[in-house]
Amino acid sequence: MLAYAFRVLKQSNYSQVATEDFENIHNLLAAILSKGVSQQLKQGLYREYVDKYDDLTVLRGKLNIQGTIKNRVQNKQRLSCEFDELSEDNIFNQILKLTATILIKNHNVEPEYKSELKKSLLYLGNVSDISVSAIKWSTLRFQRNNQSYKMLMNICYLVIDGLLFSTQNGEYNMATFIDDQHMHSLYESFIREYYRYHYGNEVSVSASFVDWDVPEGSEGIELLPKMKTDITLQKGEKTLIIDAKYYSHTMQHHFDSNTFHSANMYQIFTYVKNFDKEQTGNVSGMLLYARTNEAIQPDNDYVIGGNKISVKTLDLNCDFNVIRGQLDAIINQVFIL
Repeated sequence: MLAYAFRVLKQSNYSQVATEDFENIHNLLAAILSKGVSQQLKQGLYREYVDKYDDLTVLRGKLNIQGTIKNRVQNKQRLSCEFDELSEDNIFNQILKLTATILIKNHNVEPEYKSELKKSLLYLGNVSDISVSAIKWSTLRFQRNNQSYKMLMNICYLVIDGLLFSTQNGEYNMATFIDDQHMHSLYESFIREYYRYHYGNEVSVSASFVDWDVPEGSEGIELLPKMKTDITLQKGEKTLIIDAKYYSHTMQHHFDSNTFHSANMYQIFTYVKNFDKEQTGNVSGMLLYARTNEAIQPDNDYVIGGNKISVKTLDLNCDFNVIRGQLDAIINQVFIL
């Protein structure tokens, strides 16, 4: 799931990760991170302009008048200068350094993976240490020069925000599994990137916004909530909207009856009907749950209001070829590929 979610299969330096056996998630994350950092070091660490202040013999950048006067008073023949300098000491590399350090200190990570991470840290000597609390993930911005950091930052986020928790004495421990909230995001990304990787040349794959089917210029339209699908597959006139669900229970229980989660059904129906504004019936919707060990496993198809709505499960507890077969069957039921 990690391999597809972060699209590392397209990079040759990750090919070994795809064939290795890992005893736990910590070893897997350490392996992916070490190979990612190693690749980044070959390309060159991302550098940003940072503000520098120094007393120099020649003018560089902007002259700091107050600092220069102070130097004169102290009989220092120096100019106080403010200037920008390209530096590796930025938030992206600081996060890499912190995450590598956390994994090295974790007792679940085997020595071979720790050794690789330690080699990477040698090249991050000029990068400052940062605390977990100082990271503001929402402020990270990616552009052309740091696109290669996107996957690395996702791995770091998974380690720091998904696995890390503090003890009473302020030290950090790591959970042995990813919680449901982060697994839901990973599960969704896995399905979307699987289809993008294997079918992207034949089918349009995206996480698209759905506009409300209301007359243009309607009063208060800006107050309506945004609708964004998990996975939208399109080819020609046909569209399949998939809402990925990673729950501990696929059914809701009320007294002695079992039903689908009502909010999920309302959500996928709303997406489909608003997407199919012309009421063509060419837009289908699917709730795709990760299979649990419950007795009832949804495998249902309905035609509601002229559109097909399905509720299915994806069994992840099996050989990957079987998982692949399930995902291939879903897309082939809708599109002729």
